[in-house]
Amino acid sequence: MTFANRDGYIWMDGELVDWRDAKTHFLTHSLHYGLSVFEGVRAYHNTASGTCIYRLEDHTKRLFNSAKILQLEVPFSQDEINSAHREVVRVNNLKEAYIRPLVFLGSQGMGLRAKDLQVHVGIAAWEWPSYMSPEALEAGIKVRTSSYTRHHVNITMCKAKASGNYMNSMLALREALDSGCDEAMMLDNEGYVAEGSGENFFMVRDGVIYTPDLTSCLDGITRDTIFKLAADHGFDVREKRITRDEVYICDEAFFTGTAAEVVPICEYDGRVVGTGKRGPVATTLQSGYFNIVKGENAKYAHWLAPVAE
Repeated sequence: MTFANRDGYIWMDGELVDWRDAKTHFLTHSLHYGLSVFEGVRAYHNTASGTCIYRLEDHTKRLFNSAKILQLEVPFSQDEINSAHREVVRVNNLKEAYIRPLVFLGSQGMGLRAKDLQVHVGIAAWEWPSYMSPEALEAGIKVRTSSYTRHHVNITMCKAKASGNYMNSMLALREALDSGCDEAMMLDNEGYVAEGSGENFFMVRDGVIYTPDLTSCLDGITRDTIFKLAADHGFDVREKRITRDEVYICDEAFFTGTAAEVVPICEYDGRVVGTGKRGPVATTLQSGYFNIVKGENAKYAHWLAPVAE
């Protein structure tokens, strides 16, 4: 079954439409030029509140910030978009879900000088249990440095989760997969570690957690969760420039992201990272993360948005 041929509904410009009818024209401007923004959001089920969307308001806020950066005026309020997320999960009877909102330009004109283009918003949701293999959450993944450089801040807008930015990610990931690895590590234009193709990066050395500053990196929502979880467990988290040889000799390393969740790195550029398996810090933070999204940590219950009416 392809993504275009499924049962269910997609929210398009304020209305639920049959999944198979959620279509756009061939001359949709964003299809040709990549000027669109999106989010990746997840819903998890817990016994107390049923299905809940994790950090929905934060994802929607980032979606609107991305749109502002690219001068896209979203024709709905943030509250309306939040309600639409809940509705699309509910109407598709999803217990757990991956949710994809997309803001894009229509087909009212073509070319770089096109004016008065309509801004459209669509939201789809489907079952997507694991971005990587379930075994990777414990065993870890193999990573290699990409030959593709992460965007410079004056080349693309790095704080916008823009569709066009991800061509860079796809090239890097394909290169890594073709070489027998699971993920790519992308360096910034000065050669410092930036992030994975779709994840933020953390490493541990001598009990301290380090992560790259956000110059060329997306301000990850899961990244922010890890900051707060680390503080709860007494870990010191520091943002700094990281060289790849620092990663070679670190004690632990892991990626974070809404899709990837918290996944350990067992090998980087052919060097075993730490003991070659999930370390104690990653284990603690991974467990804590799943406790939060599953509704088992009352301190962060406000991050869970129930989809039930």
